[in-house]
Amino acid sequence: MSKDIIEKVYRSGMSGARINTAYGNTSQYKWIIESVREIGEIPIIIDIKGPEIRIKAKKRMLHEGEVFEAGFSDQEVSFNWDFYDKITLGDRIIIDNGKISTKVVEKNNRILHLKVMSSGEIADGKGVNVPNTQLSVPTLSKRDKEIIQFARKFDIEYIALSFTRNAQDVANVRSEAYDFKGAIISKIENSEGINNFGEILEFSDAIMVARGDLGVEIEPERVPLVQKSIIKSCNQKGIPVIIAPEMLESMMQQPMPTRAEVSDVANAILDGTDATMLSGETAVGKYPLKSVKMMSRVAREAEKATRSHIEEEGFINISDAMSKAVQRLCLSMPIDKVVTLTRSGYTARMIARFKIVQPIIAVTPEERVKKQLELVFGVYPVTIKYQEQKDHILHVANTLHSMNLIRDKDTVLFTAAFRTLKKHASNLIEVHNVEELRNYDSKRK
Repeated sequence: MSKDIIEKVYRSGMSGARINTAYGNTSQYKWIIESVREIGEIPIIIDIKGPEIRIKAKKRMLHEGEVFEAGFSDQEVSFNWDFYDKITLGDRIIIDNGKISTKVVEKNNRILHLKVMSSGEIADGKGVNVPNTQLSVPTLSKRDKEIIQFARKFDIEYIALSFTRNAQDVANVRSEAYDFKGAIISKIENSEGINNFGEILEFSDAIMVARGDLGVEIEPERVPLVQKSIIKSCNQKGIPVIIAPEMLESMMQQPMPTRAEVSDVANAILDGTDATMLSGETAVGKYPLKSVKMMSRVAREAEKATRSHIEEEGFINISDAMSKAVQRLCLSMPIDKVVTLTRSGYTARMIARFKIVQPIIAVTPEERVKKQLELVFGVYPVTIKYQEQKDHILHVANTLHSMNLIRDKDTVLFTAAFRTLKKHASNLIEVHNVEELRNYDSKRK
């Protein structure tokens, strides 16, 4: 993808750029990072392979009924991790998100004999799934660790861990990236990740439902309900959630999606997802620009009907309580916009989970936080250095007015942390007519 196309994609609605490190090299990643950052202030997601298995093979067709050999070192077809001792006769080995299905019919001398159950083209680097088998693959490979250091060097906003199995996997990434200032996305794409989702959620900054591998690891008919459940849990805690991939898969080859794909995108948004992700459609597809435009159109339409699915629960912290108060005020009085002054982005996320109809302008002094909030539903993030000002709200109001983000006639609800240094402690709500607020400021001077 050229820089010109990247810019056109950004103008069409791209709010984040993901780099899949299963392919390419750091020179290519560096070019993408520099190109995206030159074009717009959006987050970059570095996707590390994590405890995944990939195949090493020359591209060729495998035909149903064919038996081929696969090993774990220098064979013509081999796997990047040795799971020979964990596999038994009759186990299924799935390649390339289910495009090729095989069954183990023989094993000897550390070679697996695999019978092809469904034809397809095998190619180097394609993902491998062994459903219902725990393979004890390390969380991070040597290359993953190198990519994490690369992400630290370039101050990347998100690291996404593929095949997250438990909280320890997330902790391993945090330990390796000990001074990484960005956020960690846990990708849920296997049965272990589903079974341990509660603990994974507690340790993650964001969640991605990676349905390509998930639909291979578990029964396909379970995926929609698992997706709904994960979205609901993330919304409840104000944790951003992303749904991917294969959302507009047919647009890799044709200029229009199927009606089922459009419904899939819309339903994910109606369920409460913060972001939807294109993968092959924009990475290798024929119509990257049309794909982004279509995704944006569907999202804008679905967002009009999206409502909160949050259930009442006990007190969590001050920002949580304030976000509930903001929602009630937005329902009970004519508020045009919500402006939240946030250092970490937490209060903005807690308000956004209620899917209020009013735009949420998240004002933060941190450029990194601003970029991270680009992925949160209903939030328009802005960077303003307000900390040194005597009256934060007046300064922010005047600045937003000069940026044409709020108008004199608007009634705006402001939230902020006042006289506190604690995290998650937004403790102030003010409601103002913008013109009156600005007049008050000018008369005071």
